[in-house]
Amino acid sequence: QVQVVESGGGLVQAGGSLRLSCAASGRTFSSYAMGWFRQVPGKEREFVAAISRNGGSRVYRDSVKGRFTISRDNAKNMVVLQMNSLKPEDTAVYYCAAHLVGSGSGWYGVSPYEYDYWGQGTQVTVSS
Repeated sequence: QVQVVESGGGLVQAGGSLRLSCAASGRTFSSYAMGWFRQVPGKEREFVAAISRNGGSRVYRDSVKGRFTISRDNAKNMVVLQMNSLKPEDTAVYYCAAHLVGSGSGWYGVSPYEYDYWGQGTQVTVSS
């Protein structure tokens, strides 16, 4: 199993930047594909970005392409979501998620139902 904890959320003005970090426990972090999701009250949790276990494959939702970057450091058991040019519509609670995948897999998931382990979330608020 793996446990993940998000940090780095906060309040920022539109056009600003935030860096979200996801720290994972366990010695097998490199066996997990990782994803970031977000959720606002009354709406379903939505996909933001995902990265394969070795970092070779990445995917983003269309509305964040060119503004957000997902990366990982398997030596530090860390996944980072760098968010630039933030917009008020990016306001949400952001969650980090993990899914165990097979050796050599370039898999990443874009549905929250594909992930098994979740953090508690970190609030991101973008003011206009």
